[in-house]
Amino acid sequence: MSDMVIDNNKTDENSSSNDNKKPDLAAGESNSEVRTDNRKSTPKRKIRTGHLAWDKLDNTANLFPVIANEDMSNVYRISVTLTEEIDRVLLQEALDRILPHFLVFRMRLKMGFFWYYFEENTKPAPIVCEEYSYPGAYINKSKNNQYMFRVTYYQKRINLEVFHALTDGSGGIIFLKELIYQYLRLRYPELLDVVKDKISSGIFLDQEDSYVKNFKKGHAKVYNSERALMLKGEKLPKGEIGVIHGYMPVDQLKKASKKYGVTINQYLVAVFIYSVYREYLKGMPSKLPICCCVPVNLRPYYESHTMKNFFAMVSAVFKPEKDDYTLEEVIRIVADNLKEQITPENLNNIMSYNVSNEQNWILRAIPLVVKNFAMKQVYGLSAKATSATVTNIGNIDIKEPYRKYIENFYVILSMSKGQNMKAGVCSYNGILTFTFSTNLINTSIQKRFFQIIAKDEVNVGIETNDAYYE
Repeated sequence: MSDMVIDNNKTDENSSSNDNKKPDLAAGESNSEVRTDNRKSTPKRKIRTGHLAWDKLDNTANLFPVIANEDMSNVYRISVTLTEEIDRVLLQEALDRILPHFLVFRMRLKMGFFWYYFEENTKPAPIVCEEYSYPGAYINKSKNNQYMFRVTYYQKRINLEVFHALTDGSGGIIFLKELIYQYLRLRYPELLDVVKDKISSGIFLDQEDSYVKNFKKGHAKVYNSERALMLKGEKLPKGEIGVIHGYMPVDQLKKASKKYGVTINQYLVAVFIYSVYREYLKGMPSKLPICCCVPVNLRPYYESHTMKNFFAMVSAVFKPEKDDYTLEEVIRIVADNLKEQITPENLNNIMSYNVSNEQNWILRAIPLVVKNFAMKQVYGLSAKATSATVTNIGNIDIKEPYRKYIENFYVILSMSKGQNMKAGVCSYNGILTFTFSTNLINTSIQKRFFQIIAKDEVNVGIETNDAYYE
């Protein structure tokens, strides 16, 4: 995929060349062998807590067990690249040490008569192994000690993959950061002279259901059910996912977005939508809008520190009603659209609408098997109203003693019904990483996206996985 490099003499040569890049897939029989050997050599450590805890699924989590399958895993990946090769044994030990502190991750999914629920899992931690599948692959709990997350590695990279029923990206980052800290303390004992904590002081391990806690009665219907444009085309082989990372300096993105009078997130979402408009619709009018789903972290609005899911979905909608919209026009439309929706009042309305349906006593009394059927039908209809998703988990802050050992982070989303392309965004140490994930072969939208940003005087470095290699 060297043709993806933005040729504007500003792209970092080292990050834009794919010849020496590690693929996101460490495929092949050798990896399967590594996994088998790991299982035999890693000692089993049972987690003892004194009592068996259980918990309800949060409002958002209730949907994921209903719709999850091999083709729609609802698994996201957050990865960190370190400065040196990963030691598997130390990574396993780090996971074994931190897991007892994170009850949210120490749960297994059970099926009740009316609802799914969580029960504490006392089995040994999942086996850490070399990466053996494409990002976001379905987590088979029966082969994972009943855990709903996995930890893999490849060369210098650590991957945390999480079934979304457990937590959102904010919860995943907290867990991954602790895993990194513990691993680095084991890898570099000199850090123990600086950091004495077994786990970070001041860390919040809150397990509250912030949806229910902050729920207020009184709401209006909040979701747009209008059918949206679907991105279609020739697909990669079943089970494969194409990944393209774009690395961009945050300070340059700030200047670019400020030029249009918008935030970085508004700018990125708008450029993505404009890229779809130019490449997929060829700049022509469409009866169907381009609808980009944008998750919003609700914690800052309610002073919540929960480790569970706590976010709301808003949609950036652009309906091409004429020929040849300019980039400036689309940015303004999208930014205004997001501003109208991302307000405390509207976010509270969205949350209250969702929770009220869950708390309806008539719906609660319906057996789970019937609920599952109904939820699948509702989800199928809502999926038709979304073209793609762009999620930004924000800046990842790492404590000072550990920063010199870390190069970058990125987030990858798995595919879902009706959405054949998604994007994950995060930043670390002044570099923002915009990651496309897709099961489509054509990469013209991604190329256009990075070309537009490069024209706005932002240095862009490109990296891809081997899904695009012949």
